[in-house]
Amino acid sequence: MKKEFRVKKNEEFEKIITAGSRLTSRRFVLYYHPAAFDHDRIGISAGKKLGNAVERVRIRRQVRMMVQEIFDFHSGLDYIIIVRPGYLNSDFATNKNDLSVLYETVYNNKRTN
Repeated sequence: MKKEFRVKKNEEFEKIITAGSRLTSRRFVLYYHPAAFDHDRIGISAGKKLGNAVERVRIRRQVRMMVQEIFDFHSGLDYIIIVRPGYLNSDFATNKNDLSVLYETVYNNKRTN
């Protein structure tokens, strides 16, 4: 995922989380808010409950790969993906499907509005 498609600053994370809407599942929380740019930006957060630093980096890398395969990057939204502890109990395909369902829900709601 290119750097221009990432949310990096803490202030941006807070703005998207507080002002945006959210969808939840057992494995993820997906916050979304209209973007200030013409392309989507995505931030990924994996808390300390998921494991040590090495494990959290591995999880973020996996989620980044899922995002590249699922997301369109032209919906005009900023996203924050928070990984929940339920992520550890499932395999890659199940986690990817769960994230895909959340994204499709947001994408379809945006198209109808």
